[in-house]
Amino acid sequence: MNRYEAAEEPEFAEFGPVGGLGVTGRGEPGGPAFTAAVGALYAVAGAAGIVPPPLEGRWWVEDGRPPLDVPRGEWWWHLFLHAADGMEPSAADRAREAVLPQIPAAARVQFVTFTEGRCVQMLHRGPFSEEPRSLARMDALMEVEGLVPNGLHHEIYLSDPREVAPEKARTILRRPVRPAAT
Repeated sequence: MNRYEAAEEPEFAEFGPVGGLGVTGRGEPGGPAFTAAVGALYAVAGAAGIVPPPLEGRWWVEDGRPPLDVPRGEWWWHLFLHAADGMEPSAADRAREAVLPQIPAAARVQFVTFTEGRCVQMLHRGPFSEEPRSLARMDALMEVEGLVPNGLHHEIYLSDPREVAPEKARTILRRPVRPAAT
């Protein structure tokens, strides 16, 4: 399945290993740390000759409360840009070193790989503030199928929020899943 396609209704998909450039941080989406990390990620991608694919973010909180009850400044994220298959980690290292003198935040950009396996996903249309409705639909499918989350909440930003009105935004929401304990 194409990692940049999803139906407008919750569906199941399977995703194997994927590699690319990543950076981990903490803070509000769109805040200073987040913005610096995004800029560093794109700078390293450009130096590595990567035609930038959609930005991806995997999100979590280190708190016992539901994620949306946690202040956004306390959210953790892994930002990611998929690289062409076969990219060597050493190419990412060279690109990072090339931009580091101009962009200190590039020091945190690394070549990373991850595997999500079986997921439930859907295309969310509209502002980020309305994602809970889409997530509830995904949760309902998971419950019917006897599944629980098995990894980080994953978003793929098909629209650039700097260029598209929030009501026209398109975001793939994805959650790795596994069978619930019986």
